[in-house]
Amino acid sequence: MIEARSLTKIYKTPGSQVIVFEDLNLSVERGKLVSIVGPSGAGKSTLLHLLGGLDTPTRGEVLFKTENIFQWGPHSLAKFRNRHVGFVFQFHHLLPEFTALENTMMPRLIRAGNRAETEAAARQILERVGVGHRLDHKIGEISGGEQQRVAIARALVGGPELLLADEPTGNLDHRTGEHIFEMLRELHRERDLTSIIVTHNERIAVRCDEVWELDAGVFRRTA
Repeated sequence: MIEARSLTKIYKTPGSQVIVFEDLNLSVERGKLVSIVGPSGAGKSTLLHLLGGLDTPTRGEVLFKTENIFQWGPHSLAKFRNRHVGFVFQFHHLLPEFTALENTMMPRLIRAGNRAETEAAARQILERVGVGHRLDHKIGEISGGEQQRVAIARALVGGPELLLADEPTGNLDHRTGEHIFEMLRELHRERDLTSIIVTHNERIAVRCDEVWELDAGVFRRTA
């Protein structure tokens, strides 16, 4: 489904450079649930952003179904992100001025989807993730766990094939985090997703199909 080849990210300043990682390789088969672990600052979020086309590498390739996404123009790359990738972040980045329903509808509205069909799809996924009773509530009116459920609904409303989740339980208490992860795992199976989850939580990581560790520029499979 997605593959990184010799992926390198270096941040340069006038007097120095910071090497995040060099020549990183990763291949994720369709349908797999993969976790990436490692210490803070190791570059896990950077890797996820590169895989999703949110950032560009210094060198290397990201192949989605054998096509190098960084050979595409800005329009094609934006279309890839909108139609094929669902993003869930630790800080959910929901828009506070809009309701849960409106936030969830955004990805499909951006692609000029039919509004009635988009609203129906958003209502359905919000019901599925357990916040159907919060449709008309603005983001500041719902709990942290509910906000993350809305973020997951927003990520999935467009029917992506690839789910990228960056510390999706990082801001939640233990019990809520466990519920959120189990829900992600269920949705992964139900929707035939290929999913990559960055996490510090080892209990979550080991319940994935594969575990990869990124530490001090070294990337290796540990389970």
